[in-house]
Amino acid sequence: MSTKSKSTKALEKLSKEKITLGSFLWSIRKGEDMSMAEFARELGISRSHLNDIEKGNKAVSPQKAVEYAQTLGYSEQQFVRLALQDLLNRYEIPYSVELTKTKRA
Repeated sequence: MSTKSKSTKALEKLSKEKITLGSFLWSIRKGEDMSMAEFARELGISRSHLNDIEKGNKAVSPQKAVEYAQTLGYSEQQFVRLALQDLLNRYEIPYSVELTKTKRA
């Protein structure tokens, strides 16, 4: 079963594009009616760094994706999946990411 949420599929259908972590963060920021500076401050990054992430110019590590999800109260799995998919897409590696949470040893 795909880890893609119904809302992500709906967003992709509406936007006619694949959702990236950057575009997902942008939609959260806009939905919360926050400025880029406010949202960046909440994430603990600079405004310019947030801008680069939203525009797809900078990738986000899986660890940072988890931190952002926790900070914003969203699904860690969804944020990590998007971050990893962004990396695959960046290098034109033709795979899609599906995640299953495992217990830590």
